[in-house]
Amino acid sequence: MNTEEAIRTRRAVKVYDPAYTLTREQKDELLQLTLLAPSAFNLQHVRLVEVSDPALRAQIREVGWNQAQMTDASMLVVICAQVDSWEKNVRRVWDGAPTEVQDYMVGAIDAYYRGKPQVQRDETMRSCGLMAQTLMLAARAKGLDSCPMDGFDFEAVGKLINLPDNHVIALMVAVGKRAAEPKPRIGKLPFEEVVIRDRF
Repeated sequence: MNTEEAIRTRRAVKVYDPAYTLTREQKDELLQLTLLAPSAFNLQHVRLVEVSDPALRAQIREVGWNQAQMTDASMLVVICAQVDSWEKNVRRVWDGAPTEVQDYMVGAIDAYYRGKPQVQRDETMRSCGLMAQTLMLAARAKGLDSCPMDGFDFEAVGKLINLPDNHVIALMVAVGKRAAEPKPRIGKLPFEEVVIRDRF
């Protein structure tokens, strides 16, 4: 499937075939493609928690408005991010670059993030969004469907997956084989209303 077709046919699918499974290798291939998404300053602060344990998925469903896709889809990924990656991993993610580039980036990153908790969180959310969309398009390109979700108790899910204190959850993505056609697209606002040329 080409990129344009994947974009046009991607839908938030809610009903999945629970009998359809993905192998560990198939899941890992999707996750490897997902990790090719860009991240701010190459910080790679996103962490993908692929939940395979059926009992854990059932517990997540209990705190997730009983959404069937949390247990019925072939794959469930909780997309998280390390908020302090800008401070903890900066040398690691620029390893291999010339020393002068590393030194410049360390200083620039520190100036951009230090003392700015809202910026730190905003950047993690942006990077998680890029990862989620990359995962959904990678899945669609392989003939699979997906559903992005934020309808769950974030604190409860954090406890279930042992989320470290310096991490946040952005959303979940379910991936699998649809068991019903998605409803027609409705309520799309006019192109002229949502696309602004130069200025509001």
